[in-house]
Amino acid sequence: MDTKIIEFAGLLRQNGIRVSFAESMDTFRALDLVGLRSRATMKDSLRATLVKRAVDLPAYDALFDLYFSGVGEIMKRSEAASMEAMEMTGAEFQALLDDLAQLLREQGIELSELARALLEQNSGRLEQLLREAAGRANLDRIERAFQEGQFTQGMQQALGMGDLARELQAISEAVGAGEPDPRRQEMRRFIDRRLQELQEMIRRYVRRDLEQQDVTQRDNLRMQALAEKSFYYLSEDEIRRMKEAVTKLAQRLKNVLAVKRRRARRGKFDVKATLRRNLQYGGVPFRIQFDERKRVKPQVVVLCDVSDSVRNVSRFMLQFVYSLQDLYSKVRSFIFVADIGEITKLFEESEIHQAIDQAIRGNVINVYAHSDFGRAFRLFHRDHLAAITRHTTVIVLGDARNNYNLPHEWVLKEIKQRAKQLIWLNPENRMTWGFGDSEMDRYLPHCDIVEECRNLNQLYKVIDRLVLV
Repeated sequence: MDTKIIEFAGLLRQNGIRVSFAESMDTFRALDLVGLRSRATMKDSLRATLVKRAVDLPAYDALFDLYFSGVGEIMKRSEAASMEAMEMTGAEFQALLDDLAQLLREQGIELSELARALLEQNSGRLEQLLREAAGRANLDRIERAFQEGQFTQGMQQALGMGDLARELQAISEAVGAGEPDPRRQEMRRFIDRRLQELQEMIRRYVRRDLEQQDVTQRDNLRMQALAEKSFYYLSEDEIRRMKEAVTKLAQRLKNVLAVKRRRARRGKFDVKATLRRNLQYGGVPFRIQFDERKRVKPQVVVLCDVSDSVRNVSRFMLQFVYSLQDLYSKVRSFIFVADIGEITKLFEESEIHQAIDQAIRGNVINVYAHSDFGRAFRLFHRDHLAAITRHTTVIVLGDARNNYNLPHEWVLKEIKQRAKQLIWLNPENRMTWGFGDSEMDRYLPHCDIVEECRNLNQLYKVIDRLVLV
């Protein structure tokens, strides 16, 4: 069982669930306490020790059922198929196995390990032999459905199916020799069926491993499709799944950036300084010099339009930024339609999704007013301009549709002069900017970066650029 737990932990890692060595050891200790009598208890114990994030629970449940139930289910199906074909009850079938074993002993027929496990219905040993054959056939490399036949053949070769077929044929002939005997004919039928059943076991075993790999692939494909879908057209179920997708993408981005920043602490390799420092050694670089410039975490101010047309975009923008907030020295968030309100404290006091729901449902400002970007910008300038410093990155998210009100683009001009950079994310197609009541052409000259942001992939790329500065 210890080997199976280690293999299962490795399978979880392959499917994107982070499992440390310490957590694997916690699993062994937990199983020592609760035992293995109940499958449900075992599943709960492994879930408690190996899974840390709620978003990983569906993948864990699917993988547990595939891994711990898959092979056992294959064996049960094989045994049930044998009894059905032989038209026997469980007791009658066991009696046939006992009679066959006794006959083989009386005739002095030596069985190979695989043939013995197969004819004695020793599911534990048979499973072990299948696992060993899967390892020799590199079954863990299977990725696509069209490879199923290739790896099935590989497992058959690893098991030695050719030798087994000849061995079973010889046993069948030996059992059927002599005077006609109905009992021996039943034994021959059983022996002849076992080779076919083993081939079916191997096919199912390979398909089970493919399904284990597909848990990740299906999840990735679903996420890719969701990440390309416009925020405008998300259903309620897709919004829920998008929350999970944003959490996963944010965590992945945090991991990448954490590694990059650890490497950056010592600075970049400084060629000129290294050469100067090593002139006394004839230019041989005994002493390496690094650029030790101090790197300051960026500050972020987010202004999100939460009018009905862009509410979903703002929801995920706020979730993304706050999921990454420990990468910044300071994060302040504001929402606006015609009025503007700060929601930074709301995020500090409430769970992130609860805070976002309160913000976009009208608990902070009137979200049902007609959009007036100019008025909202003017109010921000009056009340919050001091929040902008030379270390601040300002992100404005909105479609710039101003209902023909005054745009007050001068506010953005002043913000740009004070800030490190000003980024505008527009959830509309670029081809529509500046037409109708869109004031995007007036705001664009005062921004350092202007990007479309209609789906999760575009949002992710912008955040990626933001946190790498």
